[in-house]
Amino acid sequence: MASNSLPQRALRAVGNSRWSERLARAQELAYGPLIERVRRTPLHTDVLGHSIHPSLTDITTGCWLATTLLDLAGGTQSRRGATLLATAGLLASIPTALAGAADWSELSGEQRRIGAVHAIGMDTATFLFAASLVARLQGNHRRATTLAATANATAATSGYLGAHLALHQSTARRDS
Repeated sequence: MASNSLPQRALRAVGNSRWSERLARAQELAYGPLIERVRRTPLHTDVLGHSIHPSLTDITTGCWLATTLLDLAGGTQSRRGATLLATAGLLASIPTALAGAADWSELSGEQRRIGAVHAIGMDTATFLFAASLVARLQGNHRRATTLAATANATAATSGYLGAHLALHQSTARRDS
């Protein structure tokens, strides 16, 4: 990817932003005690040779993408399955977020700022999916579908930041 491409310029802007640094400090204050506890659990281990967070993201986002595919292509008979997948994705998002937060706590500088924006984006996607689940349970399929599609777009955008950290910045590596 060219170094002056729009995605690369966006990454540099996020990584160098004062707003991103303020966001990172706020997250550190809000979640610091929880993150310290998670860092001492299997969610933050070197057993795999890399962080478990990227693997967990596949479960969460896979469930969410499948939810939206069923919403858009499955018809009324797929609504129960879509609700089940939305629920599974939300449940999977808990250990995923905790593992990511523990990993994030070890970052600094540009990586820390990009991780903070990634986290707030994924939190937003999670809340949108929770709202989608509520709409499903209330029988409002159209609203549930719109919220889920918006959540998936948000997760994809945020996921780009997380993938950049894990793949290009090697933040998921665990050196023993």
